[in-house]
Amino acid sequence: MTDRFSIFSVLSQAFAGQKGWKPMWREPAPKAEYDAVIIGGGGHGLATAYYLAKEHGLTNIAVIEKGWIGSGNVGRNTTIVRSNYLLPGNIPFYEHSLKLWEGLEQDINYNAMVSQRGVLNLFHNDGQRDAAIRRGNALMLHGIEMELLDRAAVQAKLPFLDYDDARFPIQGGLLQKRGGTVRHDAVAWGYARAADKRGVDILQNCEVTGIRIENGRVLGVDTVKGFIGAKKVAMAVAGNSGRVAAMAGLRLPIESHVLTAFVSEGLKPVLDCVVTFGAGHFYISQSDKGGLVFGANLDGYNSYSQRGNLPTIEEACEEGMAMLPLLGRLRMLRHWGGIMDMSKDGSPIIDKTPVAGLYLNAGWCIGGFKATPASGWCFAHLIARDEPHPFAAAYRLDRFETGDLLDETGGGPDAVVH
Repeated sequence: MTDRFSIFSVLSQAFAGQKGWKPMWREPAPKAEYDAVIIGGGGHGLATAYYLAKEHGLTNIAVIEKGWIGSGNVGRNTTIVRSNYLLPGNIPFYEHSLKLWEGLEQDINYNAMVSQRGVLNLFHNDGQRDAAIRRGNALMLHGIEMELLDRAAVQAKLPFLDYDDARFPIQGGLLQKRGGTVRHDAVAWGYARAADKRGVDILQNCEVTGIRIENGRVLGVDTVKGFIGAKKVAMAVAGNSGRVAAMAGLRLPIESHVLTAFVSEGLKPVLDCVVTFGAGHFYISQSDKGGLVFGANLDGYNSYSQRGNLPTIEEACEEGMAMLPLLGRLRMLRHWGGIMDMSKDGSPIIDKTPVAGLYLNAGWCIGGFKATPASGWCFAHLIARDEPHPFAAAYRLDRFETGDLLDETGGGPDAVVH
């Protein structure tokens, strides 16, 4: 049986009828106690477990997932990765994440289909051009390469867009060539496999029903498979952050909203990069199978439903048609929704909670997937050392109390506008 992927193992298995592969990870029974328990078997939770084992030498760890690995937001997103943020508190973090993406496949020995095809943010008027120039300059001051494209350059790259729309003519775009896409479910499987190989227990179909606390310190978690003791408990549950935190008596500055995404039927290559619409909230790329993968705004009301509503679908199609008219001739294969943990300033939280031994990773809003490696890296650092990683120093929980917010979009303290 083989457990390492290489050209030689792939060829040998081809001749052996594919019968020699080992399972991707074990299916262990829960231990009575762990040094650390991570609630949430999505990308962030699995990455945290992997980096706790790899970077900090902790192996007595469990990742607890209420469903199956890949059943949450990590397996239901639009796969975009980038680091083109504006604010100093965000730029180092997301750039570190992009660098980890660039070396991820070699690190975990798994094909995550990292495709650095570029991310292009369109602008449609002089004000948006000025904002793009400001963002590009801020990034280049941090050593991150950006490129400002005029209309002719964008048109040469993407000839199928509508450059003369009466309301939203395309005047240019800001391009990050190192951005792109990564296969979302492969990220979950790859991190799960890599963490398992380092001794981490992955407990699927093991929903947490309570968090036990005594004298202000966490003791462990109650689950459908019984009580599991833990010296430290870490929450990385995305849109369910509010509900899980409530088990510990905490009320978070987070709302849960639904974000809808779509996949079209397959077609020949029309988009060679990720493109965002500057006059609305719409983003699109083309998958390796040929389908156009795109998304738009939140539904606009609190929900735990994993499906979108008709007005949101209509808005997404309107914005898509304004930018890429050929969408009107395509059939949609499916659409779905993910539950977003929307923070009040649009930026995440990686911090200790008031309960000793209880840690929080939440508030990723609509951009959690791109942050997966750095989120796991920084959260593991916090759990292992009880101090924030420098890249995540701005993601404090108490900033909502002190007013030291990290408002990337300038939308104010309203979760839905982020």
